Parts: sequence; C-alpha cells; structure tokens
Amino acid sequence: MPDELTKLTFEKLKSAVSGSAAAFRCRNKLQPAGGEGDKVFPPTYAGAVYAVEKRKIPERSEPVQCVLLDSVQSQANRMEEALQKTVNSGDLAIPLIQVDFSDYAPTGNEEEDRQNGKFRDDIGKITSLQVPHRLADAILRDSQYADIDFRDSEHGKGINTASLRNATPIFQLCPTALLFGMWDSTGPKGGLGVKFERAMVSEVVGINASFGVKTVSRIDPIITNTGAKTGEIVLYQSKEGGWTLDKAEAKEKNKQPVKLGKDGKVSEANLGNVTPLIHESGGVTIEYAEQLTTLSLIALRRLSFPVDGTASNEANQAGRAVLAALGLCAATLAFESGMGLRSRCLLRPEDALKWELLDKPGQEPQRFSLDRSSALRLVQDAAAASKAAGLDWMEEPLTLKPSKKLAELVRKSQDLAVKEGAEE
Repeated sequence: MPDELTKLTFEKLKSAVSGSAAAFRCRNKLQPAGGEGDKVFPPTYAGAVYAVEKRKIPERSEPVQCVLLDSVQSQANRMEEALQKTVNSGDLAIPLIQVDFSDYAPTGNEEEDRQNGKFRDDIGKITSLQVPHRLADAILRDSQYADIDFRDSEHGKGINTASLRNATPIFQLCPTALLFGMWDSTGPKGGLGVKFERAMVSEVVGINASFGVKTVSRIDPIITNTGAKTGEIVLYQSKEGGWTLDKAEAKEKNKQPVKLGKDGKVSEANLGNVTPLIHESGGVTIEYAEQLTTLSLIALRRLSFPVDGTASNEANQAGRAVLAALGLCAATLAFESGMGLRSRCLLRPEDALKWELLDKPGQEPQRFSLDRSSALRLVQDAAAASKAAGLDWMEEPLTLKPSKKLAELVRKSQDLAVKEGAEE
C-alpha cells in the first residue's frame, strides 16, 4: 500500500458511489487509555454476562477469544449522537424531526406542576437522531404535526409510500434511517411496513481477552456499627419518603410498619460499611481492541430517489452520494469525539483515521484521509449537488408536539420512577 493517504474529495466519492466499488472500510486499532494491559469493562447483558466468542484473526493460526466492547447498535447511536452535537453547534444542517416537550416543562412548584399536568423532569426536545427506532419510532408516531397525528399528516403519509424504489420520503425527512436501518413495524402497515437494511455497520471488539474479577467495598466514616448481627438498628420506610428509625413515623401495611428494603438494614439506605466482596464480570484485559466500520455502497445502490414521481439516474446517484457522505461524516465525527465507551472503558486509537475503498476484486484498496472539516464539506457539497439534481431535503427541523396520551404516559412513567427510587 502507498504510504501517502489521498484526501477524499466529493468528486472521488461520487465516482466511487456511481462505479462498482463495494464499500468504504475503516479499521482502527485501539488500546486502553491506561496503556497496554490495563483492564477495561465490556457491556453486560442479561444475567450480568459479557458477549464472548472466538474469532479468526488475521495472521493467527487458531481462533482467538474475543469480547464485544461496543455493539453495532451502540456504535450507530454514537454516530447519531455525534451528528446531533454537530447540528446543535450549527456546523451541519440535515433533515431532523423533533418532538417538543417544552409545554410540559416543570416550573419548580411541585403542587402547581401536578395540577397543571407538568412533568417532574424537563425533557426538552427529542429528535429523530435520538429516538431508538429513528423515523419509525413510536415517540414520533404518537406525536402531532399542526394538531394532526404525525402519520396522518402529509409528511407522515409519505413514509407509507416509501420503498427501495422510492426512498425519497425517508431521504427528505430522516436520511440517517437509510444509513443505520429502519423497519416501520408499528406503522399503519404493521409487519409489512417498509424496511431498510443497515448500510453503515461498526463495532468494537477486544482481541485475545482474559477475564478478571471486580472488588466491592466501602468504609463509612460515621456509621461504623450497625448492629447487623443482632438487629439492633432497623430502618423503616417513612410516610414522607426516605427512611426513619421511629416506628410511629413509618408507612404501614396490614397495620405493621414497613421496613426499608428487604430487611431494614442500614445498607438499604446506602449507609454503613460494605464488607469487601469479589464479583464475577469484573472486566477484561485484552491484547488490543479493534473498531471495524464499513459503509456498503452496494446497499446504497439499491435505493432509488424519484423526484415528483419520476426516477432519473442523476437524482439516484446524487441521493446515494449524499448518504455516503453523511455516513463517512458520522463515523469521522464519532471517532474524533473520542472512544469513551462507558465507565472504565476508555480507549485510545493507535493511529489517525483512515479509510479504504474496496473497488475491483484483486485490486489494492485505495486509502483516503478524512477529518472533521473535510467530512462536513463532503456533506455540504453532496447536498448542493443533490439539490441541483432536483432532490432536495429539509434544512430546518420539522417540529411535532406530543399527543395528550403520550404526555400522560411520560408523566406516569416519571411518577413511577420517583416512587421506585424512594422505595429502593
């Protein structure tokens, strides 16, 4: 491979999209921020277990034990979050649908807020880059545009006509749904709702993983003796919330005072010492981590973008180029935002970001460099070319309001969260 990286321009991107190239690929090697051999903590799944499997690694004769550090879904969310931050900063303008919950923002007076149907916690605005199912999400479905249910509005009806042959309505409302995938399974058509595969796929995997344990302990500087062995100290649920030592102030059930938590121990109030313990799922040490990201140009070529009901090669190529530029931009922005995946899982890339274009079989991949400013320029140039081809998109967010039933559900959910937190 050549040592020098070519700068990825819009002309080169457009040529790749309209040609026969299969994909853009990016492989990044990473190490824990603490250095080689430092422990990192993968995500846990049901049963407090890690996602572990053996994989074939280049230049290794036998499969190597690997652990998932960040899933495809999580990586997509991180790219969407990076796009959202860039939109918020004013450096990027792409189509967004947002649900504005500001009418329900609390004032601080709990009694008046309850009477006026306000929320306990301010939500603000939620966009199609933040909801879990993108354009097909129930939060958007259960909101309204100009006092009409979103899916019954002219914008929403367009989703019902979308398909691989007519991706224009999705492109104009939420192009990231065409990149990261979408299935309109809860729309008017149910299971027959439109489905788009992921064109952008990324994950982070720890290579050659060894599993450790986690220690837990705490020394309380003031509550040093709880009488746990003799039950001398018992805490009860207070009528006002929280805990009390006085049975007369305790909540009652069947005319009996209710203990805090399971047995009224001081630890139920997060007080007192915690005996040192050792837990499984205590992190891993790895040889290195690898982030592998691919943007499938083949998937993008399956999409057509008719304008005013008429398909054209010019509009199709323009729409695909916009999506390719947006995908590369999202990955670049997320990469430059850092790889702080979660508590005790901070990774540092060993090298700068570089992309490979997988073109003709047997041909050495072309290598490209791409940074934040160049990635943003790619999107701007691609969007301008698409507009010139007649395929335009929204540059201002489409604002919805939550329906009354959605607002009521949010209120009840917040009330329950407060109640459960007090009881726990």
